Amino acid sequence: MSNPTLQQKDLLIRVNEALETIRPHLAVDGGDVEVIEVTADNRVLIKWVGNCINCSMSAMTLKAGIEQAIKGKIPEIVSVEAVNG
Repeated sequence: MSNPTLQQKDLLIRVNEALETIRPHLAVDGGDVEVIEVTADNRVLIKWVGNCINCSMSAMTLKAGIEQAIKGKIPEIVSVEAVNG
């Protein structure tokens, strides 16, 4: 994140808090997710880590789990996108 605004920093904190509800489920299968950036237009860019990188269920987990958890707590987020996997 190159020189994030105060709003982006706040969103990043809130996004990571929302992800804490999902992380235990990912960890069971040896995976995790990292937030790369909250963009100026309120998109969250994530990176799959561990077993999630090559998991065939990553796309479903992204939409049904991660995106729902984030957007449910932070409605101003417009989308969640994976940069890998």
